[in-house]
Amino acid sequence: MKMNLPNKLTMLRIILSIVIIILLLFPFHMVNIEFPTWQVEKIIVDSKYIIAGVIFIIASITDYFDGRLARKYNLITDFGKMIDSIADKILTNSVLIILSSAGFINPIIPVVIIVRDSITNAIKMIAGSKGKVVSAIQTGRIKAACLMVGIVLMLFYNLPFELYNIKMADFLLIIATILSLISGIQYYWMNRHLIFENN
Repeated sequence: MKMNLPNKLTMLRIILSIVIIILLLFPFHMVNIEFPTWQVEKIIVDSKYIIAGVIFIIASITDYFDGRLARKYNLITDFGKMIDSIADKILTNSVLIILSSAGFINPIIPVVIIVRDSITNAIKMIAGSKGKVVSAIQTGRIKAACLMVGIVLMLFYNLPFELYNIKMADFLLIIATILSLISGIQYYWMNRHLIFENN
């Protein structure tokens, strides 16, 4: 199947997500590969997290441009909408789980965000099966922005804010988690008539 440019960017995001997952999870020490570390005041910085953060930024940029190009040049396809949603979840949710397992963030953050995503995706599927489209809402967009920036800062060890004891990464991820709950409730309330239709 020949893919248009937005879909190619989306596929690139999935590939970059897999690179991040391998980078953060593969036991490189077992094959005698060591990533350099630096000390920034009292913070020991592992360069593989910095590299992962840079790749995450590039992947996030593709997320912005694939949607923008698809809308601008009328290249929106069903495949594109499906794969874009999958790519977003692979990128953000996998990194949240890894950060949680590494002790960077509280496990409640990925749990809430993943459960919310599962519920909203189910609502969108129900709406789609009835010929309806569930549009993105402002709360969800703000949540996504806070989540992306919060993850990047966490991968960068919250620098430079950590030097001034400002927990900016934690703050943004907590805001993203709260907005996940709020937007999830909004999605349900706005589409409850579709869920219980014919029941």
